Amino acid sequence: MFGRHHHPEGRMGHHGGHHSRHPFGFHGHEGHHRRGGRMGRFFDHGDLRLVVLKLIADKPSHGYELIKAVETSAGGAYTPSPGVIYPTLTLLEELGYVTAADAGGGKKLYTITDEGQAFLESNRQPVHGLFARMAEAAAQSAAFSPQIMRARENIKTALRLKLTAGRLTPEQIAAIAKVLDDAAAAIEGV
Repeated sequence: MFGRHHHPEGRMGHHGGHHSRHPFGFHGHEGHHRRGGRMGRFFDHGDLRLVVLKLIADKPSHGYELIKAVETSAGGAYTPSPGVIYPTLTLLEELGYVTAADAGGGKKLYTITDEGQAFLESNRQPVHGLFARMAEAAAQSAAFSPQIMRARENIKTALRLKLTAGRLTPEQIAAIAKVLDDAAAAIEGV
C-alpha cells in the first residue's frame, strides 16, 4: 500500500523497485531512462553494487577512491556518499565478492575475489549498460555546467538588450552577426 508504485510491466515494488530474488536486484532492463526526473535516484536498487564491483575489478581501491571513481564515471552527475558506499562494500564483502585488507591509517583496500569476478562476468551486459548510462549522464552534465549556462545567458542578454535598444545600422547588424558567427566557429573548434 504505502511506498509502492505501479509499474508499466504490471509488477509492484517498494519505492518503485522491481521484485528480485537476486542479491544485487538487477532487473534486466538495460537502458531504462531514470524515473523521477532530476531529483530521482541515479541508480536503481542494486545497480551501485555492480558498478563498485566492476571498479574494484579494474583496480583494487579504498572506499574514498571508489567514491571519486563513481563521481568521475558519471561526470559529476552523481557522487555516492560514504553512507552509501561503505555499506555497499560491506555487503560485497559479506557476499564473498570482495576482500578487504587493512591498508593502514584506518583504510581498507578492497580486492575482487574469484567468486566476485565470476559474478561480474555473469552480469557483463547489465554492467555495460550501467557504465553507458553513466557516460551519458557525464555528457549531459557537461551541457548543463554552470560556466556554460552563465556564458550562454550572457550572450542572450547582451543580444536582447542590443536588439531592443533601438534601430541598428546595417554596420551594427553585420558586426553582431560576425561576432556570433565567430563565437559559433570557435565553439565548434573546441
